[in-house]
Amino acid sequence: MRIPFVAAVVLLPALLFAQIPPGYYDPAQGLTGEALRTALNGIISPHTVLQYSQLWAAFYRTDRRANNTVWDIYSDVPGGPLPYSYQFVTDQCGTYTGEGDCFNREHSFPVGWFNDVPPMNTDLFHIYPTDGWVNAQRGSWPYGTVNAPAYTSDNGSKRGPCTWPGCTGTVFEPINEYKGDLARGYLYMLTRYLNESQSWSTPITTGNEFFGWTESLLVAWCTQDPVSAKEIARNDSIYRIQGNRNPYIDNPQWVYSIWGPQAAIDEVVADDIRAWYAEGVLTIDLDPTLPSLSLSVRDALGRTVLQERSGTGRTAHPIDLVPGTYCLVIGDVGQRRVVRFVR
Repeated sequence: MRIPFVAAVVLLPALLFAQIPPGYYDPAQGLTGEALRTALNGIISPHTVLQYSQLWAAFYRTDRRANNTVWDIYSDVPGGPLPYSYQFVTDQCGTYTGEGDCFNREHSFPVGWFNDVPPMNTDLFHIYPTDGWVNAQRGSWPYGTVNAPAYTSDNGSKRGPCTWPGCTGTVFEPINEYKGDLARGYLYMLTRYLNESQSWSTPITTGNEFFGWTESLLVAWCTQDPVSAKEIARNDSIYRIQGNRNPYIDNPQWVYSIWGPQAAIDEVVADDIRAWYAEGVLTIDLDPTLPSLSLSVRDALGRTVLQERSGTGRTAHPIDLVPGTYCLVIGDVGQRRVVRFVR
């Protein structure tokens, strides 16, 4: 077992800004929906493919803390003492009999889902150094939400029955601080491998599309856990190794342009309207100088779950919503505003 220590500050201010090459995303400008995903596929494909053995050295560049220890998302305790820490090279697995023994290579998108073949099996955008024991407990279970865990790691990651609406069976739930990281990695996988993924056999996709419950979960996690300085630095590091980037880290708004309830809405995101949901009531703050407008609420599958008039100023709208990400659409065609909110 490694000696516990308190995590240090890990990123310099210079790394807080993504180092996107000029013009890199020009072919995607002004696009939405499938046209945007297709354009992004062309931008980020192909990439420099690593050998499996090269992942160890790559981790030193992509997942290294300021004190030169391994940044393990399955054992990290942000802002608190870590249960253990690992040194590069000397603490590589090897064998293990419990948590804290060694770290190995975690394919967050399990290799069995794409037959463990290149280039997917060495693509760093979904591969992380993690504790070997926790990695084994996660296995090839999909990600989801868990209320009654059969297993809980030292940092609070959980395995157990899925509680997300529409999801059944066993899932693994990482801690909140890394849900967005992993979700944006999954969106990358179905963008970079837009064509290859049609033949994959996974419990979360059909062809090159996510199941409805998976898409709503990933969009919600992207919303709840925005892009962090760690993700930005990791994206830049992987670009220097593989020659491609994760567009959902560089441009988080593209999550909603392609996936989830806003994907079919080619309208302006509102900055003068606020909406929040609590205790069965959707509250909307609308500029009191505006007239009463039509409003609708759409779920992660694009279905309309509420349709009425907005009223003026602050209004309350009772509605029973299951957990997930929603879009509030206010106004008529050509003058609509869009506000995202999470239940």
